[in-house]
Amino acid sequence: MTTFQDRERDFEKRFQHDEELRFKANARRNKMLGLWAAEKLGMSGAEAEAYAKEVVMSDFEEPGDDDVLRKVLSDFEAKGVDMGAARLRHEMDRLMPLAKQEIMND
Repeated sequence: MTTFQDRERDFEKRFQHDEELRFKANARRNKMLGLWAAEKLGMSGAEAEAYAKEVVMSDFEEPGDDDVLRKVLSDFEAKGVDMGAARLRHEMDRLMPLAKQEIMND
């Protein structure tokens, strides 16, 4: 193999690794968000864990965070929890570095 081919292969491996970390961090962030939202919705224990899994699964509906945002906002609205999209996005932003740190520590 040439040096160029080695570099290309290394770049592809790095890209794959970075994408995997991004996926894991998003999933972890969504679980953390689900647990946070569950508490706001009055859930705890197994019910909160199940809700957090629903939030994680909602991220597979479409690319980006809008599907997660919609799910949690609609659940808040259904339960009468006063929470705006901006506040929820802020919480998502706050949780992302924590999720990344957890992934790096695993």
